[in-house]
Amino acid sequence: MTSRIALVTGGTGGIGSAIVKRLASLGHKVATNYRDETKAKAWQAQMKAHGVNAAIVPGDVSSPEAAEKLVHGVEQQLGPIDILINNAGITRDTTFHKMSALQWQEVINTNLNSCFNVTRPVIDGMRNRKWGRIIQISSINGQKGQYGQANYAASKAGMHGFTISLAQENAKFGITVNTVSPGYVATEMVMAVPEDVRNKIAAQIPVGRLGEPDEIAYAVSFFTNEEARWITGANLAINGGQYMGW
Repeated sequence: MTSRIALVTGGTGGIGSAIVKRLASLGHKVATNYRDETKAKAWQAQMKAHGVNAAIVPGDVSSPEAAEKLVHGVEQQLGPIDILINNAGITRDTTFHKMSALQWQEVINTNLNSCFNVTRPVIDGMRNRKWGRIIQISSINGQKGQYGQANYAASKAGMHGFTISLAQENAKFGITVNTVSPGYVATEMVMAVPEDVRNKIAAQIPVGRLGEPDEIAYAVSFFTNEEARWITGANLAINGGQYMGW
């Protein structure tokens, strides 16, 4: 496999870390962004302990200016970005009639606007080189909605709208654009939920358990393969059968 340069936004989180490890194991050079340098360096050391050399570059992806600096920082360290995983995401859950404008804006800016902010500085280079892989990490709740998550569901549904438009515009340039929509995954955040609540969630999943971060990372790596060049504009739902759509 050809070694590529990959940027995984939100790479220090549970799913993000698994994606970073998976791409690195395939021989790619991988970078991620951070806002807290101390935490990022601790994460980087942890990755090294697992045999993964991941570059870290400061950058708030909710800001167009900061995202552009992030891309330039990655390019200075590693070179032109071939693979972009738009994975950064936050939640600010509450029912809509109680939701503040700030709770709406923070989620839309971090989850959805970040896709524009980070992809815009890399797309021209991919078009010029006639090769690229762009993957959005959406969510089951972007497909089916979720009580108390109007902001999050809107942002995650919007990510796939971004995918299918970008896929059409860039197909002839050797660039594929796809979406991965995970269900409930056993990240540190989810595992901090009380066990009885987790058991209720798992009971709603036909396979009877939460997903593993590595299972999401495998799907992401599938889309990055050279052999996946005819797959674009797709959404791969990985949720243990909890939500089954066309």
